[in-house]
Amino acid sequence: MSKIDPKDAQIEAAVFRRLLAHLDHRKDVQNIDLMGYGGFCRNCLSDWYQEAAEALGESVDKDAARERIYGMPYGDFKAQYQGKASEEQLERMNESVAKNKLP
Repeated sequence: MSKIDPKDAQIEAAVFRRLLAHLDHRKDVQNIDLMGYGGFCRNCLSDWYQEAAEALGESVDKDAARERIYGMPYGDFKAQYQGKASEEQLERMNESVAKNKLP
């Protein structure tokens, strides 16, 4: 792993916090749409958060990681903000996710 400049780490942390605030503000944007157009969603971010914590020797369970990303328990978010995905959304998501394989 390459060494990260402390200033870069601070900037990246600020960007991450801004992304979380933006996603919190835009609860109208469904995970299925994020997946369909960007190939990632809030659940992906929570998985990446959990993996990064574990890489640093910290234990973060899935529920805690999701609550960090969603700003509330995942079940509450789903009940309040998540709608049923259409066939078109599911197809777009599947096409987008197929592009996610990193070299």
